[in-house]
Amino acid sequence: MIILSSFKKFIVSLLLGFMVGWGMLVAPVTALPTDLAPDSFVAQAVEKTGDAVVRIDIEKVVSRSFGFDPFMDDPMLRQFFGNGFSGRMPQERRVAGQGSGFIVDGSGIILTNAHVVSDADKVTITLKDGRKFSGQVMGTDQITDLAVVKVDSQGDLLPTAVLGDSGAVKVGDWAIAVGNPVGLDNTVTLGIISTLHRSSSEVGISDKRIDFLQTDAAINPGNSGGPLLNAQGEVIGINTAIRADAMGIGFAIPINKAKEIQNTLAMGGEVPHPYVGIQMVNVTPDLARENNNDPNSAFMIPEVEGVLVVQVLSDTPASSAGMRRGDVVVKVNSRPISDAGELQNVVEQTGVDKNIRFSVIRGDRTLDLNLKTAQLR
Repeated sequence: MIILSSFKKFIVSLLLGFMVGWGMLVAPVTALPTDLAPDSFVAQAVEKTGDAVVRIDIEKVVSRSFGFDPFMDDPMLRQFFGNGFSGRMPQERRVAGQGSGFIVDGSGIILTNAHVVSDADKVTITLKDGRKFSGQVMGTDQITDLAVVKVDSQGDLLPTAVLGDSGAVKVGDWAIAVGNPVGLDNTVTLGIISTLHRSSSEVGISDKRIDFLQTDAAINPGNSGGPLLNAQGEVIGINTAIRADAMGIGFAIPINKAKEIQNTLAMGGEVPHPYVGIQMVNVTPDLARENNNDPNSAFMIPEVEGVLVVQVLSDTPASSAGMRRGDVVVKVNSRPISDAGELQNVVEQTGVDKNIRFSVIRGDRTLDLNLKTAQLR
C-alpha cells in the first residue's frame, strides 16, 4: 500500500507538471487585475456625446438640359421655331444625399459641413433614438465648409455634445470619429491625431481656408459633419471627407473655428473672409538663386527672404494696386514677413474693406503698394 500510494503521488505530480508546462492550469479569477474599468475609454467617450450625433438626409432638385440636336441645327426647323430656340429643353431630377452632424444647443442647433446641406430643398434630421425632425439650413460658409441647421424641438430639450478645445490638441492624442457612413448609424472609428494645422492648400483644396486636424481614424462621406472626439468625449473637430484618394487619412475642421462663426451662421449672416488676390509661396535667397541660374526659369526672383507672388488674380485688390507676378513681399504694414501662412493670417486679421500696405521687392527696386482687402466669394 505504501508503494502504491507513493506511485499515485508520483503520477499526480507528473500530471500537474505537464499541465503547468502546457498551460492547462490558469491562475484563479481573483488574481486578475482589479483596476480594469468595466468600459473602455472609447465606449465612455461615445456614451458622453453619442446621443447628440444625428443623421442628415437631404433632397434637392438638379436641373440639366436635355437636347435633341442635331435636328435643331436644321435651318428649316430654326426658321419654324425661331433663332432663339436652342433645341435643348430643361430637365429636372431629384437627388438625395446623406451626412452627419451633432447638436450643440438643446433648442435644436446642429453643426455640420456646408457641403452636406448646401442647396438642399429638404433636410431631415434623425436622432439616435429614432426621432425625426424637419431641418432648416440657417447658414453655410463654403470657405470653411461649415453650416448650421436648426430643428424645431417642439419644446423638448435635445441631447447636446460637449465641445472641447482644439487648441489644446497634441499630435498622438486619441481621435474618435462618430458618424453615419453609408446609412450605418452611429458608427465609431478610432485613431490618433497625426498632424496639426494641415492647411487646405496642402490637402489640395485651394478654394477653402481651413487648417485641418489630420487623423488616421477612418472618415468617409457618411461621416462628414459628424464629431471627432478626444478621449474624454469632447468634440475637438468636425469630420470632413474631402479626398477620395486619402486612404487611411482623415481630416477634421478644428472645433474652435466652428465656435468662432457658429452664431453668425445661426443668424444667417455672412462670415467675413478678407483677401487680396494673390497665390504665393515662401522664398529664400538660395531658392531664388537656384531659379535665377536656371536658363529655363520663367522670371527672375529677387534673392531675398520673403513671400514670392506666383500669380496675381484678375479684378482683385492686388491687381488694382499694381502687384506683379515675381514680386517678393518682405513687409506688411511695416512688419517683416517671410512666411506665406503668416501673411495670410495678417490679411485675415485685418478684416474686410480695410487698408493694408505691402512692401515688395521687384527687380532692384522696393515698392510700397496700398491695397484694400475685399470679401472672398
